[in-house]
Order: sequence, then C-alpha cells, then structure tokens
Amino acid sequence: MDRRTLLGAMLAAPLVPAARPAAAQTDLDVPFVTTPQNVVDAMLELGGVGPGDTLIDLGSGDGRIVLTAAKRWRTKGVGYEIDPRLVSDAQRVARREGLDHLARFVVEDIFIADLSAATVITMYLLPDVNLRLLPRLRLLRPGTRLVSHDWDMGDWAPQRTVEVDAPEKRVGLKKTSRLMLWTV
Repeated sequence: MDRRTLLGAMLAAPLVPAARPAAAQTDLDVPFVTTPQNVVDAMLELGGVGPGDTLIDLGSGDGRIVLTAAKRWRTKGVGYEIDPRLVSDAQRVARREGLDHLARFVVEDIFIADLSAATVITMYLLPDVNLRLLPRLRLLRPGTRLVSHDWDMGDWAPQRTVEVDAPEKRVGLKKTSRLMLWTV
C-alpha cells in the first residue's frame, strides 16, 4: 500500500481514543475529592466511632477516614473504592503506619459491596448516588449509623446535622461542610 492510500485509509477509519490507564477507564459515579482532616474527625465523632465498631467507608478514596478511625480508636474498618490506584495507595499507607491489621482497602463497586458487618458507614458521595444506595442502607442491621458529608438521603431526614468549617475544602463556594447522621 502506498503512502497516499495508507493516509486515506487512516483518515477514513473511525477515531479510537488512545489507551488510558486502568484507573482512568473506570466509570466513576463520584469523582475523588479529598475530605479535609478536620471534616474526617468531625464525621467520625458524629458517628460515635469507637474501638468496638466496624467502619465501612463507601468510596474511600485515599483511605483517610478508615485510617483515622484505626489510628485514633483502634477501630476495624474497610474502605471500598473503585479506583485501584487509590486502593493501592491507601494499602501502602496502612502498612507504613502499622494499621493494616485494622484498616483494609478493597477495589469494589459500592453498589454490590458487602455492608452487613458495618456498625458505622461513612460516605462523601453525590446526591443521586446516595439515593441509589438508600434501599440497601435502610436494610442494614438496626443501630447502624450512617454519616454523609454534604449530601442527604432525599426524604429520609437526618437525626442530626452539623456544619463544620472546612477552609481546606477544594470544591464548592462555601468553605464549610454539612455532615448528617442517620441511625437505621
């Protein structure tokens, strides 16, 4: 095939995007946005997290919620995250901090993850994602506490809402975070 024919064939071919790393190919329902540490602390306090709890963080990102609970209260926890790179990073931090016996991170879709062991669930998701999870969350064991950062559960009113200053917050116009608590 001469160069002119090859060029014509290339121009006529459908455009195919260049290959991307696996994490970039993952369909993310929620973008990763870091939760400021003071907001993490407030979420865990609002949820009444302690050493006897099992914490599950939905969309755990860099793992800071599970890691903070493990470090501060020796709480066992699992972070479910769909981005393998973030899971790998969180696992590395857990090993480095000597918390890997308490804090686990799993590449998992939050819509199929096993939530049955949770006594506390934390999340910083988007409103439509919270609403899609709501039927599963309402079926959890009575007494399970749910803490959401910024987004509610539709018509299920929270038992308690707190506003936390968040000067390091990278999204939104206000530098505050709204935290809400529900108990199943």
